[in-house]
Amino acid sequence: MAGAPARYLVFFQYFGTRYSGVMETKSDQALVGVQNYLEKAVAQLRPSAPVKFHISSRTDRGVHALANAAHLDIQRAPGRPPFTGAQLLQGLNHHLRPEPIRILSAQRVSSTFHARFCALSRTYVYRLLLGCAHRSQIPVFEQDLCWAPPGGPLDIAAMRAAGQLLLGTHDFSTFRSPRAGAAAPSPVRTLQLLQLRPGRGLLGQQRLHRCGGWSGLWWPWARAGWPRGSCGSCWSSGTPGRCPRTPRPRRRGCSCTAWSTGPQIWPLQVSQQKRSSVG
Repeated sequence: MAGAPARYLVFFQYFGTRYSGVMETKSDQALVGVQNYLEKAVAQLRPSAPVKFHISSRTDRGVHALANAAHLDIQRAPGRPPFTGAQLLQGLNHHLRPEPIRILSAQRVSSTFHARFCALSRTYVYRLLLGCAHRSQIPVFEQDLCWAPPGGPLDIAAMRAAGQLLLGTHDFSTFRSPRAGAAAPSPVRTLQLLQLRPGRGLLGQQRLHRCGGWSGLWWPWARAGWPRGSCGSCWSSGTPGRCPRTPRPRRRGCSCTAWSTGPQIWPLQVSQQKRSSVG
């Protein structure tokens, strides 16, 4: 008789440009979700029952993740011991090739652990590339890793002042998309930390480009895409003649990247990572 399935917590990262988002989608779509590939990979490990990834944080099309989290239950055939964390990590990464998705770690957790509901916080980093009049001027190694808003220099002091208004616990309904209610019924969230700082470009040391930018760190307990809206409003506050209610940046600009960025390229970085309470 088969025993109880083993539950695992995995942290994973991905380059999101070629995916519809992290969540599973129908396989007949032109772009599918990262979850489709994760579940296809774990099926290659021959579990005795289908395996579902319960992902902690949703990301949209084109958004990257430095360290998202998920839990999964794996039931093996009778007489087969549960995978160790190292075995699961190696097996999943083997079957995920050549997709730009990597399992960072895998460990056994208790059956009561839930990757979404046990999460303690989420961090987002938005990267803004300044000084480019047209998308064709974006360095090739920054493509899909930043948002290049039009216009001249930003008023960083005004952006920082606007950011302070977002700190604390607020109703962020105006920052959410109309469809966000299904994923997160409550729009009330607590923003713990917001920082704006100069960033570095991938090839900045080569001084190939004269662009400028700033880097922002949002540390919220948040879901449903509202950090993108807060980034857009903060940028609007620093743009002369622009109302702070300007629509949020395009999704592709809200990139989470593990790569450092260089002195002549100043991005406004937005990174997303997750911390979970492991039980």
